[in-house]
Amino acid sequence: MIASPPPAGVYVPVPTFFVSRTAKNYNTVAPPLDLETQAKHSLHLARSGITGLVVLGSTGEAVHLSNKERFEVLSGIRKAFDDGGFKEYPLIAGTAAQNIEEVVEQLKSGKEAGCQWGLCLVPGYFAGASTQQGIIQWFTAVADQSPIPIMIYHYPGVSNNVKVVPSTYARLSKHPNIVGCKLSHGDVSYHAQIGANPKIDKTKFHTFTGLGQQLLPILALGCAGAIDGTAGFFPKSVVHLYNLSVKNQPTEEEVKERRLLQYKISVVEELVVKFGTVGIKEAISRILRMGDRDGTRLPLAGGIPGGDKEWENWKEAIDDLEAVEKSI
Repeated sequence: MIASPPPAGVYVPVPTFFVSRTAKNYNTVAPPLDLETQAKHSLHLARSGITGLVVLGSTGEAVHLSNKERFEVLSGIRKAFDDGGFKEYPLIAGTAAQNIEEVVEQLKSGKEAGCQWGLCLVPGYFAGASTQQGIIQWFTAVADQSPIPIMIYHYPGVSNNVKVVPSTYARLSKHPNIVGCKLSHGDVSYHAQIGANPKIDKTKFHTFTGLGQQLLPILALGCAGAIDGTAGFFPKSVVHLYNLSVKNQPTEEEVKERRLLQYKISVVEELVVKFGTVGIKEAISRILRMGDRDGTRLPLAGGIPGGDKEWENWKEAIDDLEAVEKSI
């Protein structure tokens, strides 16, 4: 049986929330999970039109959690959706381990927690010595054993700049249990060589960008959507851009609107590119009032460098997109 990919659209790589510094059970070394805020944020995104969530990816600080905590986060979000009227809401469980056996165990746990897909980070510890054939064999071994369909997650910035060429995706797309990829890099040519490749079955393999600043152009190249950090705090705006961008015969006004909206999202996205998970958590805290601004686990600490002064540098861009968000 050939598995189906996650539906096209806009997904959010959600952060993992930890209890506030003001909580009695706060621990500076490893603050406990805040499952209540996790559920609140997830439901806010679903109600704002987000297609689905990626949980425990890079933004979710997957490498900072134990396997027990991973299950608590995943199952907690699924319960929140079931209780909130979002049964069968798309959930993609991230993995960041490099050992095949551990990755498969995390995927089994993800299925048990209620996730329909897995997102597996390309192993990069031995990036300099890895070959494309080795990467193909690694993903094949994982996919052969996974109880849920998996996607290839290529984020060079957190995996030692490991290289994955377009032909590798084409090979792996033939596997019945590999159903897509997330490309968290700025190489639009690679997006084109994967998303527009006529040898890749688009009904079975979906290509997502990890950067909302590329959403409009990559949709024109046959990609399925974005798994985007900015959508974690401005969800309606990114969804609106997606809806405008997939129109086959947009009006002249819609063409102008989506171009301007892409510009505004791209400018804000620079905050995510510069500060990553730390910037996303800071934005969610300041804009949505959820979680602490510096609510990460060590070695991430202190929020964005420069604090209020640095945030002020982004105020104009944030205010412009916030106005859009409130108008939708």
